[in-house]
Amino acid sequence: MLTAHSLAFLKTLLDTPGPSGFESAPAKVWRAEAATFSSVRADVIGNSLAEVKGSGGPTILLAGHIDEIGVIVTWIDENGFVYIDGIGGWDSQVLVGQRIRFIGRDGEVYGVVGKKPIHLMKPDEREKVTKFADMWVDIGAQSRAEANERLFVGDCGVLDAKVTEMPNNRIVSRSIDDRIGAFVVLEALRRYAETPGAATVIAVATTQEEIGFHGGGARVAAQSVGPQMAIAVDVTFATDHPGIEKKEVGEHKLGGGPVLTRGSVTSPVVFGLLRDTAESLQMPYSLHAAARATSTDADALQLARDGVATGLVSVPNRYMHSPNEMVSLDDLDAAATLLAEVCRRVTNSTDFTAR
Repeated sequence: MLTAHSLAFLKTLLDTPGPSGFESAPAKVWRAEAATFSSVRADVIGNSLAEVKGSGGPTILLAGHIDEIGVIVTWIDENGFVYIDGIGGWDSQVLVGQRIRFIGRDGEVYGVVGKKPIHLMKPDEREKVTKFADMWVDIGAQSRAEANERLFVGDCGVLDAKVTEMPNNRIVSRSIDDRIGAFVVLEALRRYAETPGAATVIAVATTQEEIGFHGGGARVAAQSVGPQMAIAVDVTFATDHPGIEKKEVGEHKLGGGPVLTRGSVTSPVVFGLLRDTAESLQMPYSLHAAARATSTDADALQLARDGVATGLVSVPNRYMHSPNEMVSLDDLDAAATLLAEVCRRVTNSTDFTAR
């Protein structure tokens, strides 16, 4: 079970704003916690790394990205209205009527997303999808000069939506994807540190995954660390709510345990370790098939240096890329337990080239 301390850390981590490219605030929270039981460092791209040494075995990298989707200021007009664009993958409809929490030079700046009221729309306008260009953010300023006292072009923001606890051991947050991945790898490292095995395990809170078509922080971390094995931790689509076609994305439910990915990117050796360990722990899990890329940090990890034996563990997530992403704390706990035990099972005799 997750301890009260771990839950408090998780809530702080989730509530701290940090869109892709602007992850320094949640990264500091993550490193402060990691420093209580591991050696910690950071790199120039913003990755945070925490290490627990083993007894001379291979190096394992556990990666969860700490960035979230967000917005960036693109222009401020003469009346002080702020215009924005998306950082990461947005359904622009989600922004309509929301509050924005900007990270200004002197602190947080709050604004509300505005658009033409429905009463003033022509019938054909009501049927159109609202785009970023159709919206603005009102921060209460009366002029560009006044707005510039608090915000500049290039400042970032997130939805103003904080963690909410739900029944059945579930939580809701805007930054589940994938702040909980960064949480799980650190929680796994904490548990591994209690009884280390042969492997040296490095947990990394990676940056820029949401915009990381180039590989993001995961690529840099894997290149610098040079692990023999890596496991990415991310979210995947929960399919236990209306409107989902299970034959397309599989069957994954909140509270159903970790999701283990099989496919061209993932190593059959690492998948076997994950599956066999879950079964030995009598831990429920589900399977996800990835025919090509996984669209996670795993894609970059497996191509680092001479190639890295890579696995992907995911947590079922409802309502992805919205203010109200939802996961089960039971799944976070199970994923951390699984990773820690898998790391203990890796020794110098583990053959990652077996096919």
